[in-house]
Amino acid sequence: MKKLQSALLLFCVVIAITNIHPVFAHKVQVAADVGATLHLEPNDNPRAGEPTQAWFALTRKGGQTIPLAQCNCQLAVYAEPHTPSEPALLEPSLKPVSAERFQGIPGADITFPKPGLYQLQLSGKPAKDENFKPFTLKFEVTVAAGTQNNTQSIQNANSDAVAQETTKTLPPWAIAIPGVVLVGVFLVFLQQTRRN
Repeated sequence: MKKLQSALLLFCVVIAITNIHPVFAHKVQVAADVGATLHLEPNDNPRAGEPTQAWFALTRKGGQTIPLAQCNCQLAVYAEPHTPSEPALLEPSLKPVSAERFQGIPGADITFPKPGLYQLQLSGKPAKDENFKPFTLKFEVTVAAGTQNNTQSIQNANSDAVAQETTKTLPPWAIAIPGVVLVGVFLVFLQQTRRN
């Protein structure tokens, strides 16, 4: 009986640990042989009507940084949801930025017009003599209400922001696979305890 109680306790602890979601300050995307980390100032928490500095730490496979000088990059900002044929809401010009340990990486100043969900789409191809594949990276960004005197535009946008706001949930397979694995581990453990 003690072994069964221990097994159940172990099972409950494993379930509790697997349901802890890590918090990521930066958003990471990968396409072909290029990856990028997106950071938004301040603290990955942009606000409507306030200037936000966005920077992309581009890297090749193996971790070598791709500065803006080595990439013909473009940035497009879309309000979500959007259709593929829809023109970009904003197309901020990119400039080289130095942030954290990165030098000369692509960055831009963006002022999001209202709170809600946006997509930042960074596309690029190598400048002459560079050896990475053309890429398109898409980042979802949630913009909060601003604190400056833009209350009228925020009030007008509130109904749109509520309609656009979506809750992110895990897909069913992402919940089912760990559950099946945990049940399998529990059954093996139970079988082992019965043999002993």
